[in-house]
Amino acid sequence: MTDTPDLPDSLFLVSPDGSPQAPAAPTLSYNRSPVVLVTFAGNRLTREATRAYQAEFGIGVMDWRMLVLLTREPGASVGQAARVTGIDKAAVSRSLQRLQTAGLATSEALGGDERRKSWQLTDAGHALHAKLLPRALERQRDLLEGFSQREVQEFTAYLQRFLNNIESSE
Repeated sequence: MTDTPDLPDSLFLVSPDGSPQAPAAPTLSYNRSPVVLVTFAGNRLTREATRAYQAEFGIGVMDWRMLVLLTREPGASVGQAARVTGIDKAAVSRSLQRLQTAGLATSEALGGDERRKSWQLTDAGHALHAKLLPRALERQRDLLEGFSQREVQEFTAYLQRFLNNIESSE
């Protein structure tokens, strides 16, 4: 289990109070529930990154994630990519197919089995990754505006702990 003190439900809830903005019944707060905030932030990050990367580079954020993954883990399978990113295999597979069609990735059947493939970037895929990486770092710096280096490290550690808790609750 955990040595964290009990966290009361009231920490995360908003309740009816008769005001026009109040909910009809107790429910999760948009502002005080870390899970809600992480979910909303992730959705917005994905939407905005897709818009930006599509306009500048012709690929969405899912394909960018696969470029990063295959740069870090050349030869990864769909299953490996899904485990690392937390994205379902079907979405990973569609992204890899798009990259393959665009000439950015290639696959090789493992043991002659076409259902099991090892994926790697082509030279064009590596070139696109190198071209997009500075823009991704710029976006990251913009999103972390006002945070000190120490705060970024602490925030990253909190998020890693949060992800570890997700994995242990599955």
